[in-house]
Amino acid sequence: MRRSTLTRMSSEVFWTRRLRWRLRGALMWPAFAFFTVADGLLLHYLPPNTTGVRLIPGFIIASFANLFLIGVVANWITRRLVVRERRVHAQERRDPLPREVILDRTATILLSLASLGLLAAGLGNRPVIVSETNATHEAAVRARNFVQAHGTPQAKENLDDANTRRLAEGYFRVCVNLNDRARAFCMFVDTKKNTVVHDPDVRPNQVEFGGGF
Repeated sequence: MRRSTLTRMSSEVFWTRRLRWRLRGALMWPAFAFFTVADGLLLHYLPPNTTGVRLIPGFIIASFANLFLIGVVANWITRRLVVRERRVHAQERRDPLPREVILDRTATILLSLASLGLLAAGLGNRPVIVSETNATHEAAVRARNFVQAHGTPQAKENLDDANTRRLAEGYFRVCVNLNDRARAFCMFVDTKKNTVVHDPDVRPNQVEFGGGF
């Protein structure tokens, strides 16, 4: 009877301790949800590239990237930490951390570090985006002035229908669609050299490159 009571008490202590560890190791999935939303917003509003990422694709990219961190990277690190924890446990004669707690902490740290890295990349790329936006605006202004001075009557009438295609840093092809939408008055604008050169090719950017912006 006494042995049964001791066994039951030992079992209760074990499961109480186990529950306590589980509660302490319950941050991974809430962190996954939080950082996935945060990363998706960062990709959209503070992208690490000049072209940017739309909101829904940003959430999709963030979710797959974070799942990879949890399912592959965190698991790989956890396996090695578990081995180390057991070795230390054997030497110091103390209870080792359960694997799920180690995995939880590792995954949460990785998710937070990934978000910080994404934030840093976005902030670092911000001046580039601003510079490209300014260059695009400058190219549009120079192209408008060129059309007003040297453009055909149709080009002058359709100036509001101009579109720009970036070819290189500070180098653009600006086209003004004519009444015949298969034809356009186009220019090469170099904002670094401050030059505008008429392009004899009458194909619009949408035809030449498969779409303008």
